[in-house]
Amino acid sequence: MRSLVISQQITQELVRNLIPRAAINIAEATDVTTAIIAEVRNSGVAALKEHSAKFDGVIPENFRVPKAALEKALRELDSELRISIETAIERVKKVSEAGLPKEFSVELANGAFVHQRYQPVDSVGLYVPGGKAVYPSSVVMNAVAALVAKVPRIAIASPAQKEFDGLPHPSILATAELLEIAEVYAIGGASAVAAFAYGVSDIGLEPCRMVTGPGNIYVATAKRLLRSEIGIDSEAGPSEILIIADGAADARMVAADLISQAEHDENAAAVLVTDSEQLIVRVEKEILLLSKNTANKERVTTALNGQQSALVLVRDIEAAIEVSNYYATEHLEIMTSNPREVLAKISNAGAVFLGPYSPVSLGDYLAGSNHVLPTGEQAKFGPGLGVHSFLRPQQIIDYSKSALEQVANQISVFAENEGLPAHGEAVQIRFEKEN
Repeated sequence: MRSLVISQQITQELVRNLIPRAAINIAEATDVTTAIIAEVRNSGVAALKEHSAKFDGVIPENFRVPKAALEKALRELDSELRISIETAIERVKKVSEAGLPKEFSVELANGAFVHQRYQPVDSVGLYVPGGKAVYPSSVVMNAVAALVAKVPRIAIASPAQKEFDGLPHPSILATAELLEIAEVYAIGGASAVAAFAYGVSDIGLEPCRMVTGPGNIYVATAKRLLRSEIGIDSEAGPSEILIIADGAADARMVAADLISQAEHDENAAAVLVTDSEQLIVRVEKEILLLSKNTANKERVTTALNGQQSALVLVRDIEAAIEVSNYYATEHLEIMTSNPREVLAKISNAGAVFLGPYSPVSLGDYLAGSNHVLPTGEQAKFGPGLGVHSFLRPQQIIDYSKSALEQVANQISVFAENEGLPAHGEAVQIRFEKEN
């Protein structure tokens, strides 16, 4: 894992140059994904069969998962895993309910009201990856927030698995059944995003208004290409962790947390920013020790040795905060003597984990927070997934005749000034005397 020192003035350009994300061929992904989308739109189920055979190595007997398969998966779910999933559901539900935005009404004058309410999207397609790893936790994160938002129709898609006769992984099916989501499809990757966007009538899949959930570069590219057709949460890329730590941090914990995110993907980013040269030395030793025995050693090694991962030495914690805000990581851990003091100066991060006993792994599963988070600097302008993602603020204008009359002349002044006199006339006509 490379080490570097930042001693000069910290700027956005410097951070991007010294700690770049993984090199990914966006142009190639766009060409491939554009073709996949067109094939699904034009050929429907025929395209799904071709893509499933090519990418998943199996063609499902039924792209829509039968209810019996969902029930069977839940019956056969490992009891300890079921308890963990149910605990995650309960915790994410509590946080989602607390996050429901409040409706309000403002009275601007006698009889002049503006109300704001929140309406759920009509339908949502939730994508759950199933390539290098299987994510029942992503079913929880996507579905619970949508359920709390009272989205009327929720569908799930996850890749067909050859070892399970063309069905998605049983843990994903079992979680869907726990949440009473019956519309589940064995469709993977960009094909699933396209199928959600346009629908596939032959398998009973109607178009969805929104698509959420993490995935590989092709899923992210499909969401980007289709965002004029559907709402999306974000273009989620490879997992990212940045840790701000001082010399008092536990090097073994830091190393373990870097490794935990590196095991997601060869392109995952794992970054430590610290003012302690001694901590870097200790973390390097712990990474070597821990990575030797980790189950996904090859993937971890590739990610930690990539250009996107680094152990960064800065002059002080203030400089570490600057680096972090420019980097805008998906997951930010603060492992300093006074983590809340650092938190007060953090502006850009998908989710923040305070202190040694709030690791990212907690957020991935059981913190109650949502693990679908913005990557690739999108934390500078976009939030993670939550109940708010599925709700649309809608303003309602409710004026009486007398309330409108109070501002009628001012509306006409605006309208004349902007060269749109019919706007003013549409108001004034309401006060013409009847013949």
